[in-house]
Amino acid sequence: MDGLRYRKLSLGEPAPWFQQRSSSRAMFAFDVVAGRYLVLCFFGRARDPGGGAALDFLQAHRAWFDDVRMSFFGVSSDPDDETSGRVRHSMPGVWQFWDFDGGVARLYGALPESGEGPYRPMWVVLNPGLQVLAVLHFRSDGSDLEALGALLARLPPVSHYGGLEMHAPVIIVPEVFDRALCELLIGRYEAGGAQPTGFMLEVEGRTVAVHDAHHKKRTDYIVEDTGLIATLQRRVRATVVPAIQKAHCFQVTTMERFLVGCYDSDSGGHFAPHRDNTTRGTAHRRFALSVNLNDDFEGGALGFPEYGPRTYKVPRGNAIVFGGGLLHRVTKVTRGRRYAFLPFLYDDAAAALREENSRYLAPDAGAAT
Repeated sequence: MDGLRYRKLSLGEPAPWFQQRSSSRAMFAFDVVAGRYLVLCFFGRARDPGGGAALDFLQAHRAWFDDVRMSFFGVSSDPDDETSGRVRHSMPGVWQFWDFDGGVARLYGALPESGEGPYRPMWVVLNPGLQVLAVLHFRSDGSDLEALGALLARLPPVSHYGGLEMHAPVIIVPEVFDRALCELLIGRYEAGGAQPTGFMLEVEGRTVAVHDAHHKKRTDYIVEDTGLIATLQRRVRATVVPAIQKAHCFQVTTMERFLVGCYDSDSGGHFAPHRDNTTRGTAHRRFALSVNLNDDFEGGALGFPEYGPRTYKVPRGNAIVFGGGLLHRVTKVTRGRRYAFLPFLYDDAAAALREENSRYLAPDAGAAT
C-alpha cells in the first residue's frame, strides 16, 4: 500500500465532472445537475455495514432530497447492488451511479488515483455551483452521519448559497435591434423554411446532433440573405462586441450561425440545462448571444442554475450575453411564442480551434446547437 495516493478534494474546489451509467440513464452527465445542493455517497457496497448505515440515513431524511433544494447520488462499486435491486433510484431526489470500474471513485478520492488499494467510503457535499462544501469519511461510530445531518440541516437557501443572493455572470445589452429589424427577422421565420433542431453530444469521438423533445423543443430558421447578415453583423459589432470587451477584456472577431429560433407554447418549447461548448465540435464557442425579437409571451426565460433559481427575460430588441461554458436553460413557454436571434461569438484563436476540430463533426451536426 506504500505510495498509494488518494485525491484530496479541498473546500471550494470545483467538483470533478464525469459521465457515468446510472440507475436511470445509460450515460448521465453529472455537470448538468448544478443548481441544487448535491450529496454524493461513495458507500462502495450496500451490504457492508457502512453502506447500510448510509442508506438508512437516506431513508431517515428522505424528505430533504427533492431535486429542487437537494439531491442524493449514491455511488456503488458492487454489481450485486444493481442486480439484486438493493439499491435503486427514487424520484424525486435520489439517484444511483454504477461505478463498477472505480472511475468516479478515483476522481473523488474513494479509491487511489492509480494502482490497487482499499475503498474509502465517504460523503462529498457540493454547493449548487458544483464546488466542494464538505468531505466526510465514514466512521464506525456513526459520527460522520451526525456531522452530515447537522451540515445539511443548516444549509442556506439555494438562491443565497454564496452568502447573498446569487446572480449569473451575464451581460444585458439594451437596444441591440430596433423594432423594424426584430419584425423583419420574425417575418423571415414565418415565411417558411424553419426546421426542428437538436443539440450536440459527443458520441464515440464524434460531435453528433441528437433529437430529444424532453431535452429541447425549438424550431429554427437560418438567415442566408447576405444583406440581412451584414446588417446583423453591424448591429452586433456596434453594441455587443464593446460590451464584451469592457466586461471580459475579450475581442470578438467572429459570429457563428445567423439563426432565428422559436420556442412555441403549443409544442411546449423549452431547452433543458446544457452547456454550449462541451464537445470537440463546439469547444470554440466563447460567448452565446440571445436577442429577444419579441416579448409578448410568457415563460421562455433564461436561467443559469449554477447561480441560483433566478431567471432572465429581456424586452424586445435587448440581448443577454453569457459564456459558452455556463450551464443554462430556457424555461417552458406557457403562452405565445418566443422568437430569438441566437448566434455564438468568438475570436481568431477560437476560429482556428473550430477549423481544427471540424473533422470531428458528423455531417448533420451543423443544424444543431
